Amino acid sequence: MKLYFHFLLLLTLPLAAQPVNLKNAVIVVSPSIPVPMRTTAPQMLVEEIAKRTGSTLKQSQNGGATTLVLALSSDKDVLGKPVPARTGTNLPEQKPEGFRIVTETGAKGTTLWIIGADSRGILFGSGWLLRNLKMDAKRLELAGPVELASAPAYPIRGHQLGYRTTANSYDAWTVAQFDQYYRDLAIFGTNAIEGIPFHEEEKPSPHFKIPPTEMQVRMSELCQKYDMDYWVWTPVEFELTDEAKRKAEIEKHEAFYKSCPRLDHIFFPGGDPGDNHPREVMAFLKDLHEKLVKAHPKAKIWISLQGFNTEQIDYFYNYLAQNKPTWLQGVVSGPSSPPMAETRYRLPKNYQHREYPDLTHNVRCEFPVERWDQAYALTLGREAINPRPFFFAGIHGKYAAFTDGFVSYSDGCHDDINKIVWSQRAWDPAKDVNEILNDYSRFFFGWTVATEAADGISALENNWQGPLAQNGGVEATFTFWKNLESTHPELKNNWRWQMLLMRAYYDTYTRRRLIYEQGLEKNANLILAQANEANMEKSMESALTILNKADKEPISTELRKKIETLCADLYTSIGLQTSVPKYKAKNYERGASLDFVDYPLNNRWWLADEFKKVQAMKTPKEKLDRLHVIGNWETPGEGSYYDDVSSGSKSPRVKTISEDATDIAWWDNGFSRARLSTQTFQNEPALDYDNLDPGSRYIIRVAGLGEALLRVDGHRLKPLIYNKANETFKEWIVPLSLTQDGKISVTFDEPEESHLNWRQHSKVSDVWLLKQ
Repeated sequence: MKLYFHFLLLLTLPLAAQPVNLKNAVIVVSPSIPVPMRTTAPQMLVEEIAKRTGSTLKQSQNGGATTLVLALSSDKDVLGKPVPARTGTNLPEQKPEGFRIVTETGAKGTTLWIIGADSRGILFGSGWLLRNLKMDAKRLELAGPVELASAPAYPIRGHQLGYRTTANSYDAWTVAQFDQYYRDLAIFGTNAIEGIPFHEEEKPSPHFKIPPTEMQVRMSELCQKYDMDYWVWTPVEFELTDEAKRKAEIEKHEAFYKSCPRLDHIFFPGGDPGDNHPREVMAFLKDLHEKLVKAHPKAKIWISLQGFNTEQIDYFYNYLAQNKPTWLQGVVSGPSSPPMAETRYRLPKNYQHREYPDLTHNVRCEFPVERWDQAYALTLGREAINPRPFFFAGIHGKYAAFTDGFVSYSDGCHDDINKIVWSQRAWDPAKDVNEILNDYSRFFFGWTVATEAADGISALENNWQGPLAQNGGVEATFTFWKNLESTHPELKNNWRWQMLLMRAYYDTYTRRRLIYEQGLEKNANLILAQANEANMEKSMESALTILNKADKEPISTELRKKIETLCADLYTSIGLQTSVPKYKAKNYERGASLDFVDYPLNNRWWLADEFKKVQAMKTPKEKLDRLHVIGNWETPGEGSYYDDVSSGSKSPRVKTISEDATDIAWWDNGFSRARLSTQTFQNEPALDYDNLDPGSRYIIRVAGLGEALLRVDGHRLKPLIYNKANETFKEWIVPLSLTQDGKISVTFDEPEESHLNWRQHSKVSDVWLLKQ
């Protein structure tokens, strides 16, 4: 009896899930799948699997012991196999772009079904399979059995890939490289690509493989191949009231429209660049649409309100209300656009709303790295390799609900992970970021390293959190990636792997330099602070000698050499231009991290220049006073306080951050010799002080550029000294009545500078509270 009981128990226990072995699978394709997807999807599956396994799956009409079937949800059967169907409404596999994956096991073998609602459903179902396969030379397996269905949350999921001189890598790509990148993005749910056909350049990129006019047509053909929408970004940078130029522009558009086998959307930025009133813009776009639909009857026009003032925005919405243009598909929101919630509220429901998020930049951009350490900003720069998966997942969640989707702004492959995160979160806003990174690593690096690589990507994002010198995780991340590098030599030529290694080495080298060079500066400042009239020249000479050890006795030279090697590898593998002189990047702001890898992280350049000024002063007292100011710049003495207002490690009393990331200056093409703290600023910082001595007099000193409209506890103070030039001082006496409670709050009013470019706005860089 007891034996019988155990036998029954074993029968009722669930069998362990067995993986579906696809090593010898045969692909069967439904003839009802439209061309070209009937060819594109199986070709994508065969080629991507062959790259990773060395095995080429066969395509047949008869199937085999294991069969992979591509079918539409409207199919009843495919070559004698009944298509699994479900009853019900609102099923994912019946929605646009949706798919269902299901396994069937019977006496004749195993069938894995990819059932798409439409052509794109087949593409994205195939992409899901590729992301989830366990592939290597010995296996081709899918954890099974499988029963799932999925459809995208947002209909627009795209990325701008501009084949232009401005890009830091795309301009070096061949058609084959674009084809592969289209495919990679499609595998992760992308359904749109945006080109830039008319962006005028001073001269063509030296990296172009074919002329831009030809590449734009090839990009259109690739969109047709992968059934992606082809968007084009087409600004106008002349006055539309110029009839001759307007006519020529329309003719240029018309010729381009005729040349494209596929064209779905024209995106016209109202500003950035451009400076036309919507009165002229809307009439121009209406005329464009008349030409557009002759070549592409279903294509539509989009506009952004970037750079529009209040009157122009109101004009636009009044135009919609009065004219109800059917040629306009919707509005795009990008940098310098009105708030997205406001746009969706004011925009009539029959028009769509698309986001144009900047995934490519780190500073001076729409979504800056908050409190980014100045050492990174000065060396990695605006377009560094920048995996920011958790940050951008949060940004997507914040704004996506106001939109019908996005097409991102990108100037190179350095933001590859950010693109994948946005595509995946636009498909499923609830998808866990760790799962996305695991999918990414499994597909691009292999299943054996997937979890570790995903963790390593997250760690690289954490490298950018908080003050760099205090972030010991940078060294741990470096050790982690160095171990991965040594245990996976097979990935040496994988450009995505190269980019992640580059960041691990670069971050570590920068942190080590920062600690070393800042330590040298502290020693130099001690010498200057203790200088007297008898030894001033000797003090300056000794201080510079100490500071210049950074150049003469550099540290971690092996890391520096590795960074140079990785930059060379990335130029070879993907055309990434990390240097202006060496790899012909368009300019120093376009990802030229190699050119800044040794940019000073102490003030040795500035001090060398200051010492020349000191030596030109007339009296010994002037000279000594200036040396003491320099030596005590960051150490004003007991009871006094100093803040470098936008440096995370040197601004403990600052409560604000600069949300638009204009807080890192860009002077002299990034090679400014200005004091480092001067290159870090805010426009209207706020600071809180406590533990003040109620019986003592305090002076507030400010360094910055332009105006500084200071308030203490809400009271506007009149300055004693008010120099507006850079690196000069403004000073105010704090009334004793405001310090009686032992604390004060310091704020700055925004000066009226709407007539100035944002780069020319007033800046506050250093703030002292000096106890007298």
